Amino acid sequence: MSKSLKDIPIKVIPPDQGTPEMEDIILYEAHKKVYPRWTNGIFTRWRWFWVIATQVFFYGMPWLMLHDRQMLLFDLVHRRFFIFGMVFLPGDFIYLTSLLLSSAFGLFVWTSVGGRLWCGYACPQSVYTEVFLWIEKWVEGDRPARIKLDKEAMSARKFRIKATKHALWLVLALWTGFTFVGYFTPIRELAGEVFSSSLGPWETFWILFYAFATWGNAGFMREQVCKYMCPYARFQSAMFDPDTLIISYDTKRGEPRGSRRKGEDWQAAGKGACVDCTLCVQVCPVGIDIRNGLQYECIACGACIDACDSIMDKLEYPRGLVRYTTENALNGKYDEKDILKHVFRPRVLLYSTVLIAVMTAAGVSLYKRIPLSVNISRDRGALVRETDSGLLENTYRVQIQNVDEKAHRYVIRVEGITGINMLSDAPNEIVIPGNNTQMVGLRLQADPANVQKGANKLVIHVDSLDAPDIHASDKATFMGR
Repeated sequence: MSKSLKDIPIKVIPPDQGTPEMEDIILYEAHKKVYPRWTNGIFTRWRWFWVIATQVFFYGMPWLMLHDRQMLLFDLVHRRFFIFGMVFLPGDFIYLTSLLLSSAFGLFVWTSVGGRLWCGYACPQSVYTEVFLWIEKWVEGDRPARIKLDKEAMSARKFRIKATKHALWLVLALWTGFTFVGYFTPIRELAGEVFSSSLGPWETFWILFYAFATWGNAGFMREQVCKYMCPYARFQSAMFDPDTLIISYDTKRGEPRGSRRKGEDWQAAGKGACVDCTLCVQVCPVGIDIRNGLQYECIACGACIDACDSIMDKLEYPRGLVRYTTENALNGKYDEKDILKHVFRPRVLLYSTVLIAVMTAAGVSLYKRIPLSVNISRDRGALVRETDSGLLENTYRVQIQNVDEKAHRYVIRVEGITGINMLSDAPNEIVIPGNNTQMVGLRLQADPANVQKGANKLVIHVDSLDAPDIHASDKATFMGR
């Protein structure tokens, strides 16, 4: 016999009364499948708006082209990242840092103001769970039909329904995996490889891996990812305060809850507005009872608000028994209409200041960014040699990377040593097409009288002839004797 720990009463047995019957105690409650009921309302419509918006962006963006190139492409093979017409190189990691910081502090701001809005409306786990649930409802029916179907013994009908659902899930999961890989391999080339059965091993692996993750997380694990795997659920409380908007049940108005007959004077009977229909629990995608107070599992999707409001409308009670509000407003410290006045508080202002500062710095840096990269490497196999004319010569390799979308003409110049001569294996004007790199061999010769023994510092400049604002340089050393 097995019982949950919470079901075992604690009882002290005196030593002289013998040993009680031994039982197995399960310390972890077994998982119970959640069957969310379909609902409708303003929050449900908002949730579906964001589901559609995020998926249109995700599935559609890889197919959009700009300058004859995929608009959003993270080309890891060639170590180039094309983002809305801009080209980033591995050395531009500062912009990735700015993006991560902006995302983090943006999340902090929204969480401090409106709770877990990201989780309920835009998190990929929530979005794909919602899409998979829609497919499940379309194939199997709403909550009662799904519960009944799962309780039935396996039959031809049940197998057909389940097989249809999983087939649709797998098609969507595979398309999701294909689209994901399309952000790293040009998606039009990837599509050609799929249709010609010439996919490479890595593309095949990542398509199947991401498809499997989507199918497993959204089809089976669902709320367990939010409750047990997502770290955000654990530290969100650090960003909450009594003025944070959260989904709340009005205990003063709702209790004592209980059913009632139509037309009954429930207030005279000492009952609250809650009729204990449990609809708020049935529509919850994580299976919690919001009437038990704020819980870390709540993803703030608002389904319970829509469900409760629909019941209040039928009973002709005022809406808002379950609503978005703050702890202070719920406790009567200020009126509901004054919630907006408490948005700009120190916590929110601090997060917002950091967010604006990071975004401003990144924006200014991008605006002033020069689409040219220069890297100098000296030939270490021959540190210095003496020419027939008695000059000291060092050899270099100059890598010029044009990260602009159009071609440019460049010239190389050197400064740092008096009277230094420059010999190049390239023409005087170096023409490099857009988003291309060219390696130039460079020999520098100097009079020994102008060169100190050991390393001499110099700077090699690359200037654009057709765009004076585009120029870059790199430091190098000239070895003397």
